[in-house]
Amino acid sequence: MSDGEKKGWFRRLKDGLKRSSNVLSTGISDIFTKRKLDDDVLEELEELLITSDLGVTTAARIASNIAKTRYDKEISPEEIRDALADEITQILEPIAVPFELNESLKPHVVLVVGVNGSGKTTTIGKLAKQYTDAGKKVILAAGDTFRAAAVEQLTIWGERTGAKVITTKVGGDSAGLAFSAYEQAQKEGADLLLIDTAGRLQNKSDLMAELEKVLRVLKKLNPDVPHSSLLVLDATTGQNALNQAEIFGKVCGITGLVMTKLDGTARGGVLVAIADKFKLPVHAIGVGEGVDDLQPFAARDFARALSGADNS
Repeated sequence: MSDGEKKGWFRRLKDGLKRSSNVLSTGISDIFTKRKLDDDVLEELEELLITSDLGVTTAARIASNIAKTRYDKEISPEEIRDALADEITQILEPIAVPFELNESLKPHVVLVVGVNGSGKTTTIGKLAKQYTDAGKKVILAAGDTFRAAAVEQLTIWGERTGAKVITTKVGGDSAGLAFSAYEQAQKEGADLLLIDTAGRLQNKSDLMAELEKVLRVLKKLNPDVPHSSLLVLDATTGQNALNQAEIFGKVCGITGLVMTKLDGTARGGVLVAIADKFKLPVHAIGVGEGVDDLQPFAARDFARALSGADNS
């Protein structure tokens, strides 16, 4: 990404996170105008971080770290925003890991999971575009066989990107489809196979059993697949995203996260809570519907956009 593109993306990110950062930034201004950082102020800061979806444990640790060097000192809202951005950056930097295609696998098999409406199919389409634009051979498997609209949406992405789409009839066996798609991707020497799955409600055991079946069938062909399991999380679900990360992690060993719809919520702080709790790589974030609105996750940019600090 050129410097101009980076600045353009930061502006989009800042705009996208405006609802989340407004809550934090306004709260900080209210708390820290001409006040010393004492126990009462610390408690208010901690409560603000919790209500901004950073999670109880993370909020307590961030507030405590900020107090270490600033306790009993008068501190401006700008200083607090900068300090908060630094603390969040430290949490996020270890898990800001771009998705990397392993071209030696032929194909690199990626299972994409998440609840209905999280943006799985759109994320798959955007990834397909990135890799077909880079000259890679991509195959898409429309494994959400329960919804005709999901198959149709993926087919449209296939047409847009030039990626082949493997489908079956509505209500067909998604495990069988995944099996066929993998065989075909091998035969055609594809670089990347992206498998869509039904929007599993994590409390529906029969749907989770279906996902386990997809995994079993794939492993019959190759015990190492899927090579990656990406969980797509919708930022607007707030703390519920933590439950999703936990349950999907147990079923299919999540290797990385994509967080979408950050532009539609004031709950963007939940990404910090998830990073702190699960230490899972965050590959990309989405702040809009456009193809270029899914970008690799940059910890410092996100932290400064979220806290309302200047990106200097």
